[in-house]
Amino acid sequence: MFQTTGSKTSFQEISTAQLLFSMCRNLHQVAERVEALGQFVMKTRRTLKGHGNKVLCMDWCKDKRRIVSSSQDGKVIVWDSFTTNKEHAVTMPCTWVMACAYAPSGCAIACGGLDNKCSVYPLTFDKNENMAAKKKSVAMHTNYLSACSFTNSDMQILTASGDGTCALWDVESGQLLQSFHGHGADVLCLDLAPSETGNTFVSGGCDKKAMVWDMRSGQCIQAFETHESDINSVRYYPSGDAFASGSDDATCRLYDLRADREVAIYSKESIIFGASSVDFSLSGRLLFAGYNDYTINVWDVLKGSRVSILFGHENRVSTLRVSPDGTAFCSGSWDHTLRVRDMFYYFTLCVKAGVIGLPESREVCLT
Repeated sequence: MFQTTGSKTSFQEISTAQLLFSMCRNLHQVAERVEALGQFVMKTRRTLKGHGNKVLCMDWCKDKRRIVSSSQDGKVIVWDSFTTNKEHAVTMPCTWVMACAYAPSGCAIACGGLDNKCSVYPLTFDKNENMAAKKKSVAMHTNYLSACSFTNSDMQILTASGDGTCALWDVESGQLLQSFHGHGADVLCLDLAPSETGNTFVSGGCDKKAMVWDMRSGQCIQAFETHESDINSVRYYPSGDAFASGSDDATCRLYDLRADREVAIYSKESIIFGASSVDFSLSGRLLFAGYNDYTINVWDVLKGSRVSILFGHENRVSTLRVSPDGTAFCSGSWDHTLRVRDMFYYFTLCVKAGVIGLPESREVCLT
């Protein structure tokens, strides 16, 4: 499967994807001869302050610069992550705005929470324009909205809810296109497959299940039930052939969709608090996980070891996402702030190894 030099395989000589999806044993055993990454530090470059209560969700715009966040204070804010300026702010009719998402075009945002709805707001360059007047209520559940995500266009949106269902909606008409029934309790999270032609998504919830769905048929095509508590976050591996989950059982887990099984657990005896949010680095070698003990643990996906602990937040980390170009990631917390961190050290390793190319812009990392 790969060539070795001496007793170790270098980072440059092996593709993460090659290792990850061609094994029939435990992932960490397969990766024994892979060179370890070692410890490294990621610095906070920006702190975004403006919410008056717990930050519950955030998402990056595809322009790699703007961020949308939602909070228990009932506000949704669009930020410029370079300048930390607030470009737009929306006050929702309820508190606990638990979900928000950027449209692929960057011209709209979606959000919702205890109002049981998913609302879409168009964004314009006129900061004085009344965004609330242009609000469109797209989705209606019978319980709180826990997550939302646009598909590969601005015209469709996926939602997850405390009513135990997920749903696909037409943004223009508000029509329900497909519903997904199968969870036995609140659905807390979802993630769309990364392929542009992908028609699947994964969801997780309070029934301890992670379920993979076909958006065309509405059927569950795979289900995994190895967590021991609520699944708070799910995220596809960059290739789309696996996904990670974070749970209140204080573990993160990796599931290989081709092998139809769990292939790795990321945990330590010293970690006793739940994982609230997970995301992969652009290459897939790192897994970031935010925890309720105010920290972010960075895991080596192949080795299963923790390569860094990131501090700075003063309350539980509720959400985190890696930027679209992989040079930074943002975390949101119950301490009312968001922090944008620099991933440039690791990013340069991946560029040198040929795993990923240079981004169009590296301003977050270099300034």
